[in-house]
Amino acid sequence: SLVDDRAGSLAPGTVFAERYRIEALLGQGGMGAVYRATQLAIDRPVALKVMRADLTHDLREVARFQQEARAVAALRHPNVVGLVDFGATEAGALFLVMEYLVGEPLSARMRREAAFPVPDILRIALPVLEVLEEAHAQGIIHRDMKPENLFLATVGRRTDIVKVLDFGIAKVTGG
Repeated sequence: SLVDDRAGSLAPGTVFAERYRIEALLGQGGMGAVYRATQLAIDRPVALKVMRADLTHDLREVARFQQEARAVAALRHPNVVGLVDFGATEAGALFLVMEYLVGEPLSARMRREAAFPVPDILRIALPVLEVLEEAHAQGIIHRDMKPENLFLATVGRRTDIVKVLDFGIAKVTGG
């Protein structure tokens, strides 16, 4: 049967789509749930977004989910979360798989720190502006730019690598 992700129903250890093992629920939203998972073939951590089962019959919502995958795939910028996979299970559950990021959303940092020094603001804002410039050049308008959708990732010894997330309500005007 389809996955009912209103309750984050994929338990740790569940194998999804025969190639991803669920490790933990990361969060839930209106479209579905996001899990930390392991891509079994190469033992790689990924973020697995599964659309709510009750939305898979709504053609507008399905188109929106597919558009998110296309928008992320179209942007080859290093500051856009990377798309790993997209598809549907045999039962019809729609999913997309993105790179798993270690770090925190900008919103969490903002709650901890009252003010940011100007160099920190620039280090965060400039990559975001570059992503938006590339997206707009390809006819993609994010439409949900907010601190929760900007992630400060840690890769190796590098910290605060900005990643733009959640193109779920992006508008595609061209391309």
